[in-house]
Parts: sequence; structure tokens; C-alpha cells
Amino acid sequence: MDQYNKTSYAISKVVTKSYSTSFSLGIAAFSPQYRDAIYGIYGFVRIADEIVDTFNEFDQKKLMDNFRKETEEALKTGISTNPVLQAFIHTVKEYKIDYHYIDAFLTSMEMDLTNSYYEPQQYKDYIYGSAEVVGLMCLQIFAGNDKKLFDQLVEPARSLGSAFQKVNFLRDIKSDMEERERIYLPGVNHAIKIDDASKQDLEKEIELEFKNALIGIKKLPVGVKLGVYSAYLYYQGLFKKIKRLKIKELMSQRVRVSNTTKLALLLRGVLEIKIFRFT
Repeated sequence: MDQYNKTSYAISKVVTKSYSTSFSLGIAAFSPQYRDAIYGIYGFVRIADEIVDTFNEFDQKKLMDNFRKETEEALKTGISTNPVLQAFIHTVKEYKIDYHYIDAFLTSMEMDLTNSYYEPQQYKDYIYGSAEVVGLMCLQIFAGNDKKLFDQLVEPARSLGSAFQKVNFLRDIKSDMEERERIYLPGVNHAIKIDDASKQDLEKEIELEFKNALIGIKKLPVGVKLGVYSAYLYYQGLFKKIKRLKIKELMSQRVRVSNTTKLALLLRGVLEIKIFRFT
């Protein structure tokens, strides 16, 4: 089993690196004892996201139903023949990750197959399940057995996950509408024109959430602070570029942060945390 678990985590690491250079850089900045578990979380989340976003030529509902069943069966038995799912299950068992978070995440993924737009409460539920609980799963890993630390950082972790997801919504607005026929702006549907006022409202929410999240990042264990702060800086950089654009411009391009800039942001994180004692 040890070799199988080791191989499963290695595969989840490949999945992470293949899909996200920014998160890969952040995870690489973690102390070694945290990395496999976070790869386990990301691999699981990535596969579910791919099912609902890109497997368009197949029966996505059936695939998602099967993925949920496989996940729930593996949680009961403690084993899966799917290596990515095995890495996730092993992480869940080791860190006693709350099943509620897993269920909320899968429910949000299922919502993507039935919803093309979201009313305000649905929107909140979707963000909670698709992003905030992922942050909370990671927080359970970071905090370990320190329940006091976990409880203290729950709200900042939720704010960080929410801010990241909302930045993703704005970055991906073109592909979400054109390729998946989805709109992730609360109360905005295909009959209502998306305008710059809607964008600015969302940006105000993001700014507040980033502010709240930073308070929590400063209290994270030393072994993960740099990695999380690097991801924070990356999304801040992406957000600043998005803020300068009108909706019309976002509908014609996908905003990116170059790999050179990502490395520069990581270096900035190192300087602020290691040298200037970021607290």
C-alpha cells in the first residue's frame, strides 16, 4: 500500500503541474510534509472540474454521478483503483477532513451541469462549494490537530477561496459564456446585459475578501505561509490587470500572468516573509 499511495500522490502532482503552474509554484514553496496532501486535494478537485467543464462529448451527468459514487465508496472502504482518487482519500483519512466539505464541493460541480446562471443565494452556495470548502480542506491540513488555529482561520480561508474564485469568474467570462453558456455574476442571466457596473460590484467584494484573507495568511504556520502568500500575490496581480479592463475587453481576451511574473511574485513573497518578517 505504501508504494501505491506514493505513486498515487505522484500522479496527482503531475495533474497539478499539468493544469496550473501558479498553484504548482505555491505548493513547491510549502514545507515537504504538506505537499503530498495538497496535491491530493488539487488532483481530486481538478478531475471533477474537468468532467463538468471539458468532457462535452460525453454524458457529463453520468460521469459526475459515477465520480460521486466512486468517491463515496472509496471513503467507506479506504481504497480506490483510481490513483488520483486514492491520493485524495488517503489525505481525507489522514487529516480527518470533514465529509461536509467534500459533499458541498461535489454538489457545486453538479450545479454546473444544470445551471447557466445563478440567483444571489445559488451564487453564494456555488462559491461556498466550489471554492471556499477547498480552502477549508487545505486549512485542515495546515492546522493539523490545532483546532483553535483552524477555528481562528476559517473565515479568512473562506474569504481567500471566494476571492480566488471570483477573480477566475472575471478572467474566464469569455470562455464560460461562449463555450459553456454559463454566467457567474449574481442575478445576471442571458436576458440581462452584463455591464461594467456588475463587474465593479464584484470587484468591490473581491477587494474586501482579499483584505480579510491577508489577516489569516499572516497567522498560518511557517511551513505554508510562503506558498499561500505567493498564490495570494499571483491572484492580486491577475486582479489588478482585470480591473483595468472593461467588460467588452474581457469578452475578447483572457487575462494572463506570465511565468516570469509568477517567479517574480514568488521572489517578492520570499523577501517579504523571510527577510522583512511579514507578519
